Amino acid sequence: MKSTRPQPVALTVAGSDSSGGAGAQADLRVFWALGVRGASAITALTCQNARAVIGVQAARAAIVARQIEAVCDEVRPAAVKTGMLTNASIVAAVARELARRRLANIVVDPVMVSSSGHRLLSARAVATLRGQLLPLATLVTPNLDEAGVLLGGDPPRSVAQMREAARTLAANFGVAVLIKGGHLPECESAVDVLCVNSRLSEFRAPRVAAMKIHGSGCIYSAAIAAWLARGAGLIEAVRRAKRYVTAQFRERG
Repeated sequence: MKSTRPQPVALTVAGSDSSGGAGAQADLRVFWALGVRGASAITALTCQNARAVIGVQAARAAIVARQIEAVCDEVRPAAVKTGMLTNASIVAAVARELARRRLANIVVDPVMVSSSGHRLLSARAVATLRGQLLPLATLVTPNLDEAGVLLGGDPPRSVAQMREAARTLAANFGVAVLIKGGHLPECESAVDVLCVNSRLSEFRAPRVAAMKIHGSGCIYSAAIAAWLARGAGLIEAVRRAKRYVTAQFRERG
């Protein structure tokens, strides 16, 4: 009988989005589409849609940790994606559990502000993220504003500034960094800059005019985690994820 390889598992540690467009729901949908079994640890219940976040109820940090424990006691995830972590206690609990389990292929999407402008992470939580979670990451995927917060200054406003920011963040935290430039005003194409071991790569795709997708950042980072779970190298995982998220824009454009 011909043996089959077990389906790889990717774990998302993220908030629940009531609209289904972002957060854990979006991550699990991407995992399934890319041939990966999805597991989840829910950090918060959010009341939101594509226009606004109107309520957030955080989970207890201990319950978030127990969800990760329950998943890992059954199967070892081949990749992990973190999204909205809500508060410093949850960030610290997630970091402790991932470190204790020595999990690999950790993609940290440092969700700090929703697309509608709602603040999702306090200054104390950002400090905990910087000090405890980012050093565990394989890849960190900030957008322009999040890159500015992590740098402690203004966000990059040009491709040249994105390159400099990616190098600085990668050096500061000792991890690979992908800065997403989808909202960069000067570019006709959507350009992202990846820094791995001080080497830069750029990923470009045509913009879809006047098109925004609620949860596009979640979709992108989840796709990277899915390809890492399937065994792709980091640069190839980002390249394939970029193609996937661009295809999502085209289908909805």
